[in-house]
Amino acid sequence: MSKRSLDRLKAFGMTTQMVTEDLSRVASTHGVDLGHLPVSTQAVEDVYYPQFDAAVRREASAMAKHYEVFYSLEKSIRTLVADTIEAAEKNPDWWSSTRVPTSVQTEVASRVQKELDAGVTRRSLDELDYTTFGELSVIIGSNWDVFGSLFSSKKAVEKVMASLNALRNPIAHCSPLAEDEQLRLQLTVRDWFRLME
Repeated sequence: MSKRSLDRLKAFGMTTQMVTEDLSRVASTHGVDLGHLPVSTQAVEDVYYPQFDAAVRREASAMAKHYEVFYSLEKSIRTLVADTIEAAEKNPDWWSSTRVPTSVQTEVASRVQKELDAGVTRRSLDELDYTTFGELSVIIGSNWDVFGSLFSSKKAVEKVMASLNALRNPIAHCSPLAEDEQLRLQLTVRDWFRLME
């Protein structure tokens, strides 16, 4: 397949994905079924979701966008950490190296063991997926020799990561995010990206 054909195929795929997301947004906003969701998911929602109080469902819908921001940000920060350290170490198994402080390795091992002891499926086989924003900050700070060229200030990284860790709690524990905290989240996300300018 030629590069031009491949580019067109990618553009088609991205356009289709954007249309699907727009349809989902319209369906959610107006409470209509546009028939674009899998039947099994819709059937479960039709049976169980209406049993929740309408106010709780509205609150959940409003909070979903904040969860999406945190999910995306946390995943992208973990990817940045992994890619940066792996490139510096030239080793995909860098987690066990001296690049990760022992205290972080110990906490992560404890979380993995708790999941195993609970008999649930591990969330990931990658230990980095068990780290908090605070621990990611420690890893970045401990490896400033490789991260210093990416960020404008070590103290600023620590401050932004501490803010993200605090803001994460209401979202992770299913509490509404106050209006001031919604604004703080927007500003903190901007601060994160500004650190890399």
